[in-house]
Amino acid sequence: MNSATRRLWIAPVAILFGVSLAIFLGFYVIDDARGGGGNYLEFDGDMITDALPALAGLTAAVLGIVITVVSIIVQLSSERYTGVAAMFLRDKVNVAVMAYFVIACVTGVWLSMAVQSDFVPRAGILAMLLFTTFGLVVMLPYFVYVFRFLEPQSIVARIRAQALDSVVHAVSSDPATAVAAQPVVLAAMEELTDITSNSISGKDKIIASRAVDAIKDFVVGYLAAKPRAPDAWFQIGQGIRDNPDFVAMDPESLRDLELRKHWVEWKALRQYLGIYNEAQAQGLMPDINYLVAIDTRYIGEAALARKDDEVVNLVFRFMNSYLRATLNAKAVRTAYNVLNQYRLLVEAMVKAGRDDIASAAVGHMIYYGRTSYDMQLGFVTETVAYDVGALCELAHHHGERDEALLDQFLDLDQPLRAKKQEHGLIGIRKAQVKLACYYLVAGAEDRARRIALDMKDEPVERRQAIREQLERVESKDFWEIIDRGRNFEYMPPPQRSRMATFFSLFGEE
Repeated sequence: MNSATRRLWIAPVAILFGVSLAIFLGFYVIDDARGGGGNYLEFDGDMITDALPALAGLTAAVLGIVITVVSIIVQLSSERYTGVAAMFLRDKVNVAVMAYFVIACVTGVWLSMAVQSDFVPRAGILAMLLFTTFGLVVMLPYFVYVFRFLEPQSIVARIRAQALDSVVHAVSSDPATAVAAQPVVLAAMEELTDITSNSISGKDKIIASRAVDAIKDFVVGYLAAKPRAPDAWFQIGQGIRDNPDFVAMDPESLRDLELRKHWVEWKALRQYLGIYNEAQAQGLMPDINYLVAIDTRYIGEAALARKDDEVVNLVFRFMNSYLRATLNAKAVRTAYNVLNQYRLLVEAMVKAGRDDIASAAVGHMIYYGRTSYDMQLGFVTETVAYDVGALCELAHHHGERDEALLDQFLDLDQPLRAKKQEHGLIGIRKAQVKLACYYLVAGAEDRARRIALDMKDEPVERRQAIREQLERVESKDFWEIIDRGRNFEYMPPPQRSRMATFFSLFGEE
């Protein structure tokens, strides 16, 4: 028995029963001492004929109160969250409590007709007293249980747990059982999405965040159970084929989902994309956009740990979709935070030695960096530059595997140079200078020279402006509160000390 059960049920019932018993015994002892007492269990048939129906009626009245209160609460929750009523009726505690009251009522009705002039069912009467007492005492803890049961956080956690339990059972069963479980899992993900959408509309960030996290927790748990799944599980069965997300897909794309064995992950991330677009369109809760990106990264890292490359590539496709939606909305701050999660996901690929995936992802970052500049979102372009520079540092630190990334980084500003867009070039060049100084500290002078060669045609005035601006940054903390926590232009002292060496490659002191 866990502590939650003791705190919710055992302790309140014991306290209420104990206090009631103590009060009764106290007055009973007083009356007995005054000579008015007797044997409590010696029931007189003539005296209890009215008491027994009253006990049955009392139990029925309590049942009526419980049903009324619970029905109102469940109805209110059902209007906000789909499937609550069915979830409530499936819960074993709710069924047990209702069944207890019904049994107690029926027992009381039968017992009231069992008393005769020459027969008093003392054991039955005592049992009815205990039934009624327990029913009254348990009513308060049960109301607490119902309120907790219908808390949005509890509903979200229960939906996630039921979906995951269904998956675990399905992958451990025969193919027919696995296929039968598909609609249950699909419905659970859509319920969580509905909760999130309703919470966004109602500006309830806490519940929306819990629902978004629940989808991530479900997918991560599913990835652990996925290797045991039968082949039938990965086919899109008749129970889910008519789902709007699948019906709208091209038949070839639908076959790809089955061949790549990731329809569950695709559906979950598709729900994320819908949530992301809704939060983006309403503009009420940008934090939900950040959370979707964070949880998508967690799913990608979990898939990487399971060596599920298909899901890893799928995650990057959805991250790209987030960026596209963000740029279309010109939401610079959201792009800044989503790119942070994108970079962290690529860092996980670098640390795992997946240079192929990392290089492809950096190529996408470069593309969105250029696109954002064409959309006059220069700050996003600079963010991409600093992020790619950080990835080059990391790849070099982990075995000097940064050649491909460095090539891409140096190509980031090619369209800007062709158009002679000086403002955008300065931000990118600062990031490249930072990387060059890192290379000099790491003893990779050849790479620093490659960056200097790429900058050789820059006007001297621009190079001097870049140097002066970087030298003025002495604190890693930005002067405003930012989510990343560090100023882009800050360089640790060892790197700052190598700026003179780098600029000397141009013949400048």
